[in-house]
Amino acid sequence: MKNLISALLTLLLAVGVQAQKLTESHKYTNPTPGKLPILAWFSLTGEQVSKERYEEMAEAGFNISFSHIADYEEICRSLDEAEGTGVKVLVMAGHTGEDMERVVRMAKKHKSTAGYFLRDEPNAAGFAELREMADKIRAIDDEKLLYLNLLPNLVAPVDLQTKSYADYVARFIKEVGLGLVSFDHYPVTDAGLRGEFYANLEDIARESRLAGEPFWAFALSTAHDPYPVATRESLRLQIFSNLAYGAQGIQYFTYTTPLGTIWNFHNAPIDENSQRTEVYDLVKELNARVQGLSHIWLGAEVVAVGHTGEQIPMGTTRMEQLPKSIKGVSTDGEGVLLSHLRNGKKEYLMVVNRDLYNSQRVTVECADGVKRVLDGGVIVGAEKYSPSLNLAAGDMLLFEL
Repeated sequence: MKNLISALLTLLLAVGVQAQKLTESHKYTNPTPGKLPILAWFSLTGEQVSKERYEEMAEAGFNISFSHIADYEEICRSLDEAEGTGVKVLVMAGHTGEDMERVVRMAKKHKSTAGYFLRDEPNAAGFAELREMADKIRAIDDEKLLYLNLLPNLVAPVDLQTKSYADYVARFIKEVGLGLVSFDHYPVTDAGLRGEFYANLEDIARESRLAGEPFWAFALSTAHDPYPVATRESLRLQIFSNLAYGAQGIQYFTYTTPLGTIWNFHNAPIDENSQRTEVYDLVKELNARVQGLSHIWLGAEVVAVGHTGEQIPMGTTRMEQLPKSIKGVSTDGEGVLLSHLRNGKKEYLMVVNRDLYNSQRVTVECADGVKRVLDGGVIVGAEKYSPSLNLAAGDMLLFEL
């Protein structure tokens, strides 16, 4: 009898501890330890799911695959084929219906599982249901990533069902409790760069920082109405702006070409015939640059972020206080995005040309001891370069202070 009572008390204590854990937000863990997460949205499905195609993704710099696969057997197959390729799979748990708990129990044990997708672009009316879904997953697997994607600030508060966009983000963090904020905003349209883009980054970065949680952000890699074919300039501007604001993961929409939609999707990295396009090579090139410098961005704290120029983007602030070792920053164009980053004991200044179409002559006046950080993490004294350099559209400069 004593043994039975002891066992019951132990069980009740364990249940109490688990209940306490679920009242707190899920704890974020990087699903790609030591590397920046680079996620491919709308990835391999059907006959495309093979070890060779996952290796092709890895070659382009992706380490997480998210496919619209809701069938249990197909999810199992995708996890098996991805194993050992360098690509993990974000499992579409939220669309598996009655199979969700079965899927999570299986995926929990699989080496290829990056985490669990709940739902795309909810408004606040869906937060309570999403919390219930997250709790069901956490009761089985409270270690892996929990993920969904928030709407952009282009959506009106009345449709978000919140007081403001910032309130939408703050409520999501508090009420759903995934431990991660992800949002999409595709700023490059046929008409140019959307003015709301940087304001969206401001809100996401601020609310994430206040909550002590990381955020992930997107680049648009697939043309569809009203978005043009991705270019080296458009991809750089989106990815480097996201990283300058502190993004801890980057995502591309999409990897393969969605078929049978009203959006006229085309020129994805992988086309409708499962062949590479020119965008595949652009993404591969950029991902290699990003991952080669991931030790700077991964885990970095944004000390300050701001803009220069006669006019700065809506919803942003001017960079009034430069790091002590930077005497001045000026351009001959519309201005740049500046980010003062700290990672461990090292500090950096990131300079992003936010002009989508034009290069700018950027002058960065450095004190003694400042270094340039080149691609691949190569460190060179800043004094070896002219203080005035031509910075291509969407590109960035990086200084170690």
